[in-house]
Amino acid sequence: MVESTCGRIYLKRMTFFLNLTSLFFSLSFYLVVIALEEKVIVSKLGDNATLSCIYRGRELYLKNLRVYWQIADDQEECSVVHALISGQDNESEQCIHFKNRTQLFWDRLENGDFSLLLLNVSQSDKHTYKCVVMQKTEYTKMVHQAEVVLSLAASYSKPILSGPIRNSDSTGEEVTFSCRSGNGYPEPNVYWINKTDNSHLHPSELKITPHDDGTYSVFSTLKVKATSNMQIECSVENKILQENLSANYTQQKQNNSSSIESHKNLEKNGRGAQAAGIISVVILIGLLAVLTCWLRRRRSSKLVSYTGNEALYLPDQM
Repeated sequence: MVESTCGRIYLKRMTFFLNLTSLFFSLSFYLVVIALEEKVIVSKLGDNATLSCIYRGRELYLKNLRVYWQIADDQEECSVVHALISGQDNESEQCIHFKNRTQLFWDRLENGDFSLLLLNVSQSDKHTYKCVVMQKTEYTKMVHQAEVVLSLAASYSKPILSGPIRNSDSTGEEVTFSCRSGNGYPEPNVYWINKTDNSHLHPSELKITPHDDGTYSVFSTLKVKATSNMQIECSVENKILQENLSANYTQQKQNNSSSIESHKNLEKNGRGAQAAGIISVVILIGLLAVLTCWLRRRRSSKLVSYTGNEALYLPDQM
């Protein structure tokens, strides 16, 4: 009897332990699933952003629903972004910052899509948003919730890279490069790269300036010793948008030689054209001289002929 009783107690304890272990793993799995349901979306400043909240359970009736979009940060004084009560928008508790900037997709509500469209996204909209769907039957209960993290970004302009125009004897001298870009968000990463060996160079100066619209501009300089074959790249990275814009500099020595050669060719062509012009003028003067002489000789011959005829005519009259 004692052994049988001990066996039953041991079996009950083992069963309880197994159930507890199973519950623990179930809760752990459930928590992991909830964590994976949090969505992160990226929106550019000034664009419209869609905050997703989709319920895939049983059919719901709008008249029995309350849908709340709110800021999940408890530190905010006003947290109501949008509210739908009994099938109608309710703006009584909506934050002023979101007035006339939010709307639901009415043609999707009956299908369980409670996503929110946020218009003209600004820097102050960077929050974690929570969607709560509640159903009222005999009592009010929550049937769905979702969280959306809204990250903001703006593309930077193509970098402008300025560098020295080298002379043939400037090798070994310290030269300065500058790189600038703007109208981006968030703060960028700036890289200087020596393209001859793809090594990273440390900037001499890096200045990031915030603007009133929330965007940033960046200015950076690089000082290096001049070499016979300089190839420098400035790269501006926006991590959120996964954009990497770059500008390149290649030594200008050969270009200067080409410019000098081109200038010499232009001078030669100019001299040739000048000589041709002079020759043309000389030929024209010669032709005019020949024509003038011919006209004079012709006129002289006519005068001689006229005088001779007059002399022959006079004796006959006498």
